Parts: sequence; structure tokens; C-alpha cells
Amino acid sequence: MAQATDLLSPTTDYFGVFSDIDGADLQWWATARKAADRARETVNESWENAHYNVDGVRETARMGLLRDGIDIEGFAPMSTRAARLVAFELSRADLSLGGALGVQAGLVMQTIAQCGSEAQKEEFLGPLARAEILGSFALTEPDHGSDSVALETTAVRKGDQWVINGEKKWIGNGSVGDIAIVWARMDDGEVGGFIVDQDTPGYSAETITGKASLRGLYQAHISLVDVHVPHDRKLPGAASFRDTAKVIAGTRIASAFFALGAATDCYEKALDYAKQRVQFGRTLVHNQIIQQRLADMLQELTSMMLYCRHILDLETSGALDERQASLAKVHCTRMARSIAANARDMFGGVGILLENDVMRHMADIEALHTFEGTDTMQSLIVGKAITGVSAFRS
Repeated sequence: MAQATDLLSPTTDYFGVFSDIDGADLQWWATARKAADRARETVNESWENAHYNVDGVRETARMGLLRDGIDIEGFAPMSTRAARLVAFELSRADLSLGGALGVQAGLVMQTIAQCGSEAQKEEFLGPLARAEILGSFALTEPDHGSDSVALETTAVRKGDQWVINGEKKWIGNGSVGDIAIVWARMDDGEVGGFIVDQDTPGYSAETITGKASLRGLYQAHISLVDVHVPHDRKLPGAASFRDTAKVIAGTRIASAFFALGAATDCYEKALDYAKQRVQFGRTLVHNQIIQQRLADMLQELTSMMLYCRHILDLETSGALDERQASLAKVHCTRMARSIAANARDMFGGVGILLENDVMRHMADIEALHTFEGTDTMQSLIVGKAITGVSAFRS
């Protein structure tokens, strides 16, 4: 039987932050490791060619990992703790794969689980968990990213249907999926959520090209022109932007674990390289500056682990404040950037080669640094919490 130390060595988890993981949670983590190992076989080719490895996403589904801890009839139980470890492990191999998990399970499935009717849950959660259908979470707009609460997409009630008009941008699976959770401002001025089939007349989406980050995940610019949606596709539990924010708070926690996964891989790759690379007649680890830099990276990584573990304990106990999730997200993405930059530099010239993984992680972390709330926005959320003063525009 796998041990936590088999999945995270003591030279990586220096304080043993995750060494007590056992039972079903440990088995889910070990299963995610298997999926991650398979993903590593093709990840760099997919990233270089900007190819969305949908087969890899479906492989995670076949292994029961595409869940985010949601209880679904016919599926083995998965705890929230296990779900976060799955996110960590998949991102340790590939942030695009972690991002796909975040979109499908963390955003789409969680929205339906938290805000959907029983009929909607029964219709969609199982097929989404099996990746029989792919979903997207359409909130961000061309002119409203950080201030998504000010979204301009509208949903007007006409009889037993809603008519949606607007645009969305940076929407994962938005051009290659089957359904989209579209967030729109309703007649009463509040924000509602709607399950929209992507082949509905008036729904059109273009895959965004030219990305230098998350190249293994397709994101779309969506146009919605008089898109008619039946009333039974409106999410009854999504009646205000506050309901949207509850879902996003969960993905901020996941983002901290995504960052931890990528940073862990960068640190481990740098340590292994420094042990093997010979310069001036000795391996790099014999140099004081290399040992100091590795120790610095480990300090940052350990702080990330402590953040993630404590925020997870708060989440599982029901004591988490979403502003605490903001602090964890901003800290972990900052530290991940620093660790990735150090690792790339330690590799020297070959650090830019995809075969060594760190350059891919370094580029992908840039997207992670921005999505689900930028560094600045997360910091301002925390700033408001500790000062009682909002720095947001009124």
C-alpha cells in the first residue's frame, strides 16, 4: 500500500505537512499520481503544439478523479481533502490538466451541485464526472475581468424562456464543450446562472490563439446573440452574484493547490538536476550558492504547504472565510513564480527546453497568477478585511 512519503519525499515535504494522509484520501492521491504519470508522456508535445489533450481529461474521468469531492450516485466517495490532493498532483505534472479539472469539476460541476435543481444535478453531474460531456463556466467578459460583478451580459425573461445577449472571454471549454454555465444580469438587476447548450442558435465561440501560457487548455471568446434558454435550464440557486462568488471561493483554494503542484515539480526538478550536472569538475550541489538557493526554494515551498494544509483544514471544518482563501491564493501563486524562476535559472541554458518541464511550469504559472482573481484583487480583498476600508471603486 502506498505511503504519503512515497508521493512526497521528506526532502520536499520538509515539515511533513502531508505525511499523515492515509486511508481513502491517500488512495485517491495515489490514483492521481498514476494519471499524472500518464499525462507526463505527452504533456510537452501537447503544450508545444497548443493541443488540448481531451483524451487525458477523459482518462482522469475514467479513474474517477473528475469530481472535486462532489457526491454523485454511483461514484465512490471522495472527500474535499482528497479532491485538493488530486488537484495538487495533476498540476504537479501539468497545469493545463489541472486547469481542465478546475473548469469541469471545480466550476461547472460545483455550480450545478450548489445552485442546480435536483433534476439538473441528476441530468448533468454524472455525465460531467465521466467526461461524456464537457462544460464551461462563462463569467468573465471582454471588459469585465477583475470587476466581473459589473458584467453586462443580459438575460431577459420571455414566457417560459430566457433570451441571453452578451460576450464572454477566457472561457475554458467554451469552444469545444457541450454546455456552458452562462452568468447574466436578469430583469431584476441580479446575476443569474443558466445552463446553455453550446450548439444553441446564437451561441458562437472562437478558440483564443497565440497564448504563451496554458497552451494545453482551450479558452474561448464567446458571443451570445438572442440565445433562447428554457426556464428549466435556469439554476434556481443562483439568484445573485453572491451565489457566483461562493463557487469562485472554492476555486481560489484549488488555485493555491495548483500553484503548489507546479512549484513542487520545479523544486524537485531543480534539485535532481543540481545533483547530476557537473560544472568545473564537480556537481552543482557542491557549490554554496546552489545549496543556499535550494534552501530558499524549500522555504518558499514549505510556506505554501503550510498555507494549503491549514486552509484545507479550515475548509473541511466549515470554518473557512473566503477572504482567507484570497490570502492563500495570492501567497501561493507569488511563491510559485519565485520557485519556478529560480529553477529555470538553475538549469542554465537548458532551462528553456520543454523536456525539463520548468519553463512550461513557469509560463503556465503566469496564467494561474491572474485567473480566479489577480494578485492585486486578492490583496485588496484581504486589505479590506484587515482595515475595514474598501479600495475598490464605488
